[in-house]
Amino acid sequence: MMNSLIGDMARTYALPGLKRAAGLAVRLVPLPQPTLLVGPGSSGRLGEAIGAFAHAKILLVTDAVVLKLGLAKGLIAALKASHTDFVVFDEITPDAPIPLVERGIAIYKNEGCDAIVAFGGGSVMDAAKAIGMSVSNKRHPRQLVGYFRGWRGPPPIYAVPTTAGTGSEVTVAAVISDTENHKKLVIADSRIVPRMAALDPELMAGLPQPITAATGMDALTHAVEAYIGNWGTEFTDSMALAAVSMIYANLPLAYADGQNLAAREQMALASAYAGMAFTRANVGNVHAIAHQLGGRYHTPHGLANAIMLPPVLRFSAAAIEPKLAVLARRAGLAHKGDSEAKLAQRFLDSVEAMNRQLGIPQHLDALREDDILALAKAACWEADTNYPVPRTMSINDCAAMLREVLPVSSSPKATASVKPAKGRAREHT
Repeated sequence: MMNSLIGDMARTYALPGLKRAAGLAVRLVPLPQPTLLVGPGSSGRLGEAIGAFAHAKILLVTDAVVLKLGLAKGLIAALKASHTDFVVFDEITPDAPIPLVERGIAIYKNEGCDAIVAFGGGSVMDAAKAIGMSVSNKRHPRQLVGYFRGWRGPPPIYAVPTTAGTGSEVTVAAVISDTENHKKLVIADSRIVPRMAALDPELMAGLPQPITAATGMDALTHAVEAYIGNWGTEFTDSMALAAVSMIYANLPLAYADGQNLAAREQMALASAYAGMAFTRANVGNVHAIAHQLGGRYHTPHGLANAIMLPPVLRFSAAAIEPKLAVLARRAGLAHKGDSEAKLAQRFLDSVEAMNRQLGIPQHLDALREDDILALAKAACWEADTNYPVPRTMSINDCAAMLREVLPVSSSPKATASVKPAKGRAREHT
């Protein structure tokens, strides 16, 4: 519980010394890693493995689109073949709103479940984690927000991601949304890492291009922020850099040809590697801002990250030039004789070029000038009290970066217009 105490104090007082202590604790606390089943058909193989554990009844958490498209049929068939009883809860929507998490908790209890399978995007996996922690601790999700708020770990959780971006199948966090107060809440506990996960590229083959782009840039943001922050370790650096290399090589391929299973599989692995990196090294200013945009405008998290990544990297560049140069090399951008400064600039330029190639907008149509000050204050508080950022942003710094992404024809009366892309799956936090 020492990590909990340090984390709570750091969040309450925002003292640099305490945040450094929290970083040391996070690096020392053992973090489990799930057994990963990788490749076409791995979701069915996960179902077979789950069946061997002889659970009394499983709560299958998913969303209506995933179920309608039959993406879970392989896993469901395997559960039936092993005579494993299960109940389907397919009501999860983007951002995992608390009322839906509450409904999942009620179904779990009423059905007498003893394990959970999350099958879907990041919101599905986060909802499953929140449900698990709530039922095991007999506490409302709000009471579990923060670090290590529960005495007990959740029942066994298994995960099948249907997008390659959030990395939630390997992380210690569950992000849910407080729709009443337009905020995103984080439950963090090393015990909520799923026991097993299947990275099945066949489930991602039909993703629409906008979702492939946003989730892929989400994974890139996780990897980059884990690497440039101040809590990195040899392990997290290796995972983050591997993810960057894989994303640069495979995201354009997966975007251009959604049926490219090799690229899809590499992106699924890259997302998991980035998740392993940031679950210990944490994220940074990009996420601090993106969370506010998601809470206020319901901007898909991957899209918000993608839009904010270039301005935040430019803001941080002077403090991280050597790391940007390493990222350029791992992204395959280096030429013989390049100086560190040239490599750093090339990586910055490449992120903007990647966004353009993937159809990511430079501006957020939902953003309003009247909201910027409040968004900046909230983002700075989140970053100051949580993240090991390489350069601290002031409220004015953050406001300036937000103004960079204002819609061209912005006005105080502008309204939110960025919506999740329609398709066979959703992009989740």
